[in-house]
Amino acid sequence: MDAFFASVEQRDHPEYRGKPVIVGSPPDQRGVVCAASYEARKFKIHSAMPSRTAGRLCPHGIFVRPRMDAYRAESAAIMEILRGVTPVIEKVSVDEAYLDLSAAFENHTDPDAALEAAVPVAREIRQRIATERKLTASIGVGANKFLAKLGSDFQKPDGVTLIRERDKLEFLRPLPVRSIHGVGPVTAQALEAHGFKTIGDIQKTDADLSGITGSFAASLKARAMGMDDRAVDTSDERKSISAENTFIEDTEDRPTLRAALKELALDVADTLGSHGIGALTIQVKVRYSDFTTITRQVRLEDPVTEAREIYRLAQFLLARDRLVKSPLRLIGIGVSTFVPPRRSQLLLPI
Repeated sequence: MDAFFASVEQRDHPEYRGKPVIVGSPPDQRGVVCAASYEARKFKIHSAMPSRTAGRLCPHGIFVRPRMDAYRAESAAIMEILRGVTPVIEKVSVDEAYLDLSAAFENHTDPDAALEAAVPVAREIRQRIATERKLTASIGVGANKFLAKLGSDFQKPDGVTLIRERDKLEFLRPLPVRSIHGVGPVTAQALEAHGFKTIGDIQKTDADLSGITGSFAASLKARAMGMDDRAVDTSDERKSISAENTFIEDTEDRPTLRAALKELALDVADTLGSHGIGALTIQVKVRYSDFTTITRQVRLEDPVTEAREIYRLAQFLLARDRLVKSPLRLIGIGVSTFVPPRRSQLLLPI
């Protein structure tokens, strides 16, 4: 879905249409941006940005409190449309899903003919969402999840992008290495330091990349060649990553808590990076001297992957709900609702 939270607000409030809509806390309060419309993104507004910063960058922005119940209900209606196309669906998040249409086109002996036959289905899905839900979606059609995801990001908003098998190497060649699923900021930095700046640089090398990326080297090379053997996962299993610190002595010392929080954010970010994923939900957990345990969370529209983003959001949650009101026995950070990392805009013509 395109700018999902903000688009729902613009649909439900016609006076917001064509204007910069920022879903999150007001700019005069402590808080963060959860989502931004395309009009707001022109002012460099993005998820996880402090609302005060967004207010400075976009002084005429319309700030709207998140309505997660409304977004979840809208997501359910959209997923019902998708289930009318195929039952083989992997719901990645509230606004994103993979559909496996292999069974519908198994009689095509030419892979590209099958992909081309799937394009009208993609256009029909997009049209149904526009007609029935009054929202726009962008869809990628590819032979695997990696290519389909790239395609869905390519012509936003309201686009359908086909990546044929015969064209995939050329399509991938100029893209930055960060576009590869599984390549987080740390891996990208290491690859770039060795001269691998684009996917094309990886395509043409015969060098052993395991010295740079370890066990991920084989998968990295396969992705650079447009191959991805991950199946569409139809399970609804909830997954999370977390890190906690139990203090030797209960404390409310701010420098101690900040240092612990930074370490936890680094730990969580490293795990996200090793799996090549981002998280849409950030949670903090505190336990007091009497073993009372409290958790608070914030949900974003665009994923976070880096330690500084996770740390800032955890700090926001602690401050917003005044969780450090007495000495803490334990502090923790958790992330969930996993999606591919945020990508840079793809500008390659097709």
